[in-house]
Amino acid sequence: MAKDNRNSGGSTLLEEPADFYRPSTGRETDARAPRPARAKAEPEDDADEPFLRARRRVPVRRGLLPGWARSGWGKLALAVAVLTALGAVAAAILGVRAFLDHDPRFRIDSSASIQTLGNSQLSRGDLLSVFGSDIGRNLFFVPLEKRRVELEQIPWVQRATVMRLLPNQLRVAITERVPIAFVQVRGHVELADADGVILSMTPQQMAARHYSFAVVSGINPGDPISVRSARMHLYQRFIGELDATGEHISAQLSEVDLSDPEDVRATVPANGTDLLLHFGDEDFLARWRNYQAHIAQWEQQYPHLASVDLRYDSEVVLKMAGDPGTGTSSDPKPASASKPAMAPAQPAHSTPPPAAHSTPAAHANPASPTHKPTAAKHTPHGTAVKPLGSAEKPHGAAAKPQPNRRPA
Repeated sequence: MAKDNRNSGGSTLLEEPADFYRPSTGRETDARAPRPARAKAEPEDDADEPFLRARRRVPVRRGLLPGWARSGWGKLALAVAVLTALGAVAAAILGVRAFLDHDPRFRIDSSASIQTLGNSQLSRGDLLSVFGSDIGRNLFFVPLEKRRVELEQIPWVQRATVMRLLPNQLRVAITERVPIAFVQVRGHVELADADGVILSMTPQQMAARHYSFAVVSGINPGDPISVRSARMHLYQRFIGELDATGEHISAQLSEVDLSDPEDVRATVPANGTDLLLHFGDEDFLARWRNYQAHIAQWEQQYPHLASVDLRYDSEVVLKMAGDPGTGTSSDPKPASASKPAMAPAQPAHSTPPPAAHSTPAAHANPASPTHKPTAAKHTPHGTAVKPLGSAEKPHGAAAKPQPNRRPA
């Protein structure tokens, strides 16, 4: 090794140990080898340099048309091929349609090609009357939706379905309405279903089917169907509550009046005559039980009992035959008296009434100002006889009970 000594102006050759030069390995880097110059200056701190990924190449879509169709002649050939295919499809559709429309195998030849299902009240002729214009027509020309609507216009038909059966048949399936009551319509009796739809039927047909319903009044065909439906739903609730125990109490009712939705009135036979019961619009079974528990006592005390008002919780209003308001119209509530007299029985008659029509003593002399129509008010403490239509006592004194007399 040569060592240059510049201060002395000469050179000195120094000898180094034999192991000074070491063989180089692949892992070691010769510090004296020159480093290749970088194209760009890099930052000194290599640790802060982010890791950069190579960008992926995005494939470029070249279009839907094949290469041969990009030229002018290619586009023309492609258009001709598409038009040819569309024309072939249209021709096939028209051919199939013409075959289906005009082929005689798809023609409805007679009424035997129309099947009817679900009709028990209606005859087959009633249903086929809707399809009279379809006999001899092609099966595919029959307007199914229109025929369904026409079928549901028949009062007995609740729902209808019409379908085609290849090659030349129609199937008609209906659901008939179920009658649940007799109704009085313009002086004669008809049937009604749960929606208030009036169902006509001859008396012979009714007798043949052995219908046994109560006669319902207050269902007017001129009323909207919503009004009739609401009243018939009230009737169903009334009958359902009475028959809830399985005793079939509704069989004892001869007529049900639904004219007032807040007061269901029913007529029952009692003591050889018809008795009018006012049930209100709730607690029907409990009020019937109250009537059953006391009717024997009331008939014994009041032989001319005509109406029982059961709508009140703590009292029952009894009305006699001939009193005002004992008809089917709504009865007024009993007027309160200052001191009602307690009577164990019906008021006595001042004069014997005629044998054909017996009335209470209060009606014996209607011209007298001291006599007014009376009603019996049954309370837990007894039966009070009170004047109707006035809250004052006749002549300032309470009415006194008189001994009960039977007509001669």
